[in-house]
Amino acid sequence: MRNQSIIYIFAAALALSCTGNGGNVFVEAADPVEVRQIDSTLWDAAPDGLQAMWVSSDYAYSRSAYPVTDSPDVLRLTAWKGERVSGEFLLWSREGVRNVRCLAGVLESEDGARIDNGAFCRFVRYTLADAPAPECKCNRKEGHPAVLVPDLLDDVTSLDIEGRTVRPVWFSLDVPADAAAGKYTAEVVVKAGCRKVGKLPVELTVVDRVLPPVCDWTYHLDLWQHPSAVARARGVDEWSDEHFAALREEMTPLAEAGQKVITCTLNRDPWNHQCYDAYGDMIRWTKHSDGTWSYDYEVFDRWVSLMMSLGINKMINCYSMVPWNCLLDYFDEASSQTVTVKADPGTAEFEQMWKPFLVDFKGHLQEKGWLEITNIAMDERSPEQMDAAVRVLAECAPEMGFAIADNHASYRKYTMMRDVCVAMRHPMDQEDIVMRKEQGFNSTFYVCCSTHYPNTFTFSQPYESELLIYYGEAVGYDGMLRWAYNSWPADPAYDSRFGSFASGDTYFTYPGARSSVRFEKLRDGIENAEKIRTLRAVGDESTLKDLDAILTPFTTGDTADESCHWARTVALATDALNRL
Repeated sequence: MRNQSIIYIFAAALALSCTGNGGNVFVEAADPVEVRQIDSTLWDAAPDGLQAMWVSSDYAYSRSAYPVTDSPDVLRLTAWKGERVSGEFLLWSREGVRNVRCLAGVLESEDGARIDNGAFCRFVRYTLADAPAPECKCNRKEGHPAVLVPDLLDDVTSLDIEGRTVRPVWFSLDVPADAAAGKYTAEVVVKAGCRKVGKLPVELTVVDRVLPPVCDWTYHLDLWQHPSAVARARGVDEWSDEHFAALREEMTPLAEAGQKVITCTLNRDPWNHQCYDAYGDMIRWTKHSDGTWSYDYEVFDRWVSLMMSLGINKMINCYSMVPWNCLLDYFDEASSQTVTVKADPGTAEFEQMWKPFLVDFKGHLQEKGWLEITNIAMDERSPEQMDAAVRVLAECAPEMGFAIADNHASYRKYTMMRDVCVAMRHPMDQEDIVMRKEQGFNSTFYVCCSTHYPNTFTFSQPYESELLIYYGEAVGYDGMLRWAYNSWPADPAYDSRFGSFASGDTYFTYPGARSSVRFEKLRDGIENAEKIRTLRAVGDESTLKDLDAILTPFTTGDTADESCHWARTVALATDALNRL
């Protein structure tokens, strides 16, 4: 009887291993591209069974069109120790296949060295997006056509592949910092149930250099966070224990990409509900019956402490003394109700509201030990508004810094600003970048919905994320800012569009801490930036010249011109960097 029970247990385990986790977790949208636009003759002539091939990870691939592209026999990757590298392959079938799984094997070198559990695969899911076009940016017109794009990296272990569809799979490989240098080989095995239906070879060359750990990365990544969007998407009460547990999960990939800044709110939604979810207030203001004020920092403190525990601890940027509608909320003790006041910069209301708060906030930050890294942050505010805000801050809390996403060149007037970010198409002068660096201040650039190319929209080609990083490194910026990390629309896994913004403008990752193709390519670019900075710090004159040669095309070429073969330029730069 005991042996018979063991047989039953083994059979159940085998059945579970062959059925995965149930296949599709959510249903993707139908392809908006009309069927008659797809060449069905290629599907008619497709071979039997599930097909697989490596492809370039720089481009997006249609779900409906038969894949016609160059296919290397082997995925060849080069990595420093401690680096994550990526690749992509496509699966497709004329008939459809159930319960497909992709299993990355152990990497082994000729000398017997091994990299265990470093490689993993994620199915790429399709979401609705705007059809790419130069006019598709801020204030996109109604009726703009839609397309289906591959972006979300799913965490399911198996997936059903429908007939006459293509399924991209993202391959990632984390190289341990203590890995032995040399050449490694492995295979990705593709299974349908328990039946092996294909294999894809991988070759990895580990360079004898070590990428610094993420905590030591110097690239200044600032992707704005949106805690309230997490509460709505995860179905939990805002600022509850469950919310903070979800926030830890959602923000971990951001920390692992080298994020440096904590996004905080000082009062009500500072962006006037531009996003699908309004920003919840982190500090509760109370005006007492005797006219004095008090401030509840419990949520603010818990949020900052959470982010710091993940390693995000360089700056705390607080939005904003000049919110987009200049409205502020407070609880009025005398009337026992919430009052909304309009406090335009330069008015008596502005000073009456902000002066007591700034004095109290400064004292609280001193107690927490956070004063020196906290900035009052502004987003594209006018010079007149900036004048009033700077004057009040200088009077009440000069120890705090200023941060600004600057589209008015305000940094030239306010040279004391710790953290300045300028629009990519309105670059900072080189002498200003150098001067600010000498002062220990931070200078970055940003793209938003006003820049069609290059960008990180869901319809952008994946290589554009890396192109942005190379551009910033060539110009000499400290890093990059982007709005936003997780300001999700209603259901981003199904439809990435929101309002009149270009699709994907408001987020990089998906609910459930699921990454995206765009986010992985952004991280690849940041790792290349860290390599460049490492080599600049230790390299000889010849190496420095080589680095300049690698970066020169990104300052001499027109990065706004899509016809300039920037994907090839990015690939050549990465190859040259890995050969240094």
